[in-house]
Amino acid sequence: QVQLVESGGGLVQPGGSLRLSCAASESIFNINTMGWYRQAPGKQREFVASMSSGGSTGYADSVKGRFTISRDNAKNTVYLQMNSLKPEDTAVYYCYSQKTVRSWGQGTQVTVSS
Repeated sequence: QVQLVESGGGLVQPGGSLRLSCAASESIFNINTMGWYRQAPGKQREFVASMSSGGSTGYADSVKGRFTISRDNAKNTVYLQMNSLKPEDTAVYYCYSQKTVRSWGQGTQVTVSS
């Protein structure tokens, strides 16, 4: 099973930016899909963004135009660039990888507040 470690979360003001990183324990070159979910307090975990090994991307409507997912196969890392952050983006963000089974990271907290 792939081990995933997220980093880059923190406290940011509304309108600010953060970049999350997700480092994998093995080569991501052949991992079908990697992406991000988030979970706000009292809410279910929700899809944020994904990227296939071929480069196809998908985004939740709530983040389209503001968030960008990318991957660096040489570094075995997936990124989530988050711009124009809103208070409603506050959540724990989880990275995942999809091969024959889905693996999850431990999550990183993002708080958007003035």
